[in-house]
Amino acid sequence: MKPPELPPEHPSVATGGVGVLLVNLGTPDAPTPDAVRRYLAEFLSDPRVVEIPAIAWKPILHGIILRTRPAKSAHAYSQVWTPEGSPLAAITAAQARALQERLGDTVTVDWAMRYGNPSLPSRLQAMKDAGIDRILVASLYPQYSGATTASVMDKLGDALRAMRWQPALRTLPPYHDDPAYIAALEEDVVAHVSALDFTPEVLLLSYHGMPERTLHLGDPYHCHCRKTSRLLTERLALRLPDLRVETSFQSRFGRAKWLEPATETVLAAEAKAGTRRLAILAPGFSADCVETLEELAIRGREVFEEAGGERLAVLPCLNAREPGMAMLEALARRELSGWVAAI
Repeated sequence: MKPPELPPEHPSVATGGVGVLLVNLGTPDAPTPDAVRRYLAEFLSDPRVVEIPAIAWKPILHGIILRTRPAKSAHAYSQVWTPEGSPLAAITAAQARALQERLGDTVTVDWAMRYGNPSLPSRLQAMKDAGIDRILVASLYPQYSGATTASVMDKLGDALRAMRWQPALRTLPPYHDDPAYIAALEEDVVAHVSALDFTPEVLLLSYHGMPERTLHLGDPYHCHCRKTSRLLTERLALRLPDLRVETSFQSRFGRAKWLEPATETVLAAEAKAGTRRLAILAPGFSADCVETLEELAIRGREVFEEAGGERLAVLPCLNAREPGMAMLEALARRELSGWVAAI
């Protein structure tokens, strides 16, 4: 039976599209104190990130931190800024383009940031306006944390709350122990270690730190990091048997006790104990950013060398290279199952 014709004044509405929205943490718009201050104000106002009652935290944030920290952070960003802008934004955009090529025209791939631009609500609305009403939101955090994965879900809820006509959504589960993720890390590590002009004695797996109290409150992040390390260590033992693998946590902030051991402490201790050649990998970061390019590659190197170390290499994150993109494609195809036919 032929469907009834719409009246001429009926608006044209696009529907039926399927999309993938890659989401990463965020970045300032420029390596300047003002841009960093705006970014930090949003980031550090998130109760998922700083679990201190607002009445106690806001005076500290606005009276001390946002007055002193932006200049220091802007200097760190300026050392790693690229012609394409923030490394994190540039690489996340490249990942979206590469995934689009792999999935083809059946699926539309876009990207957003939890903090800063392009914002998650703006890209979600843009996809919906383009007729994409089934969306896989893929947070690029391999290990689950309330401060990262759950914060994306909070922002996603805020965005949906403002939409009258909401898209259907799926979200990517944490993939810290997914065979595709571990295999991608293994392949990438072996390739990069083999390409070095020295043979590292130790591979340090450095994850972003979290206050220790989050572990005791039930956050699985520490366990996820340790499992990633264990699975990767088992695989590397077969390919690089002489490489000792250790785990640490970076980016401590404030006076609270954080997950240990701290990356800088391990770097200094290894050098003082006689380790002269060391490589670092940051498996919890899906794309290189200020934490890997400045905190590890610049400040971490200084700590290691000042303690007696001689050679240090920071291996790149998976970024948009073949192993990482093959992994993201496999995860996306799995999670899109039923929405699209054999993409």
